[in-house]
Amino acid sequence: MFLGFLYDFYAKELVGSVAFCNFALSNIVYVQFFQDLAMTKADIVNQIAETTGLTKVETKAVVEGVFTSIMDALATGKRIELRGFGVFSVKGRKARLARNPRTGNPVPLDDRHVPIFKASPEFQERVNEEIKKTNG
Repeated sequence: MFLGFLYDFYAKELVGSVAFCNFALSNIVYVQFFQDLAMTKADIVNQIAETTGLTKVETKAVVEGVFTSIMDALATGKRIELRGFGVFSVKGRKARLARNPRTGNPVPLDDRHVPIFKASPEFQERVNEEIKKTNG
């Protein structure tokens, strides 16, 4: 109940407010509220273990194996296509001159490669429909 109030208060009244930041950082409720918005690897392991009947140790090994396989493939430049889920790939970014937003000083950025995820149309549709149901 209080978490819903805190969310409404945050979303409507105090976005970007220093007063809210000071209030929130001093409250465990704030930390718990934002932890509830994220699903951790442990949450994924628990959910899979409950639905499959595997032990949490076995499930954790499988989940970590999947994540490691994805990272290893992307590190070698491979593209990963999971039908009905999405595509993981690597995109090259050119070197450029950025600016430090605080000081305005130029900051050179080297060329780099970043992982990209593109959700499938089925994935996008399911997320959209579930959020519509939840929010009324």
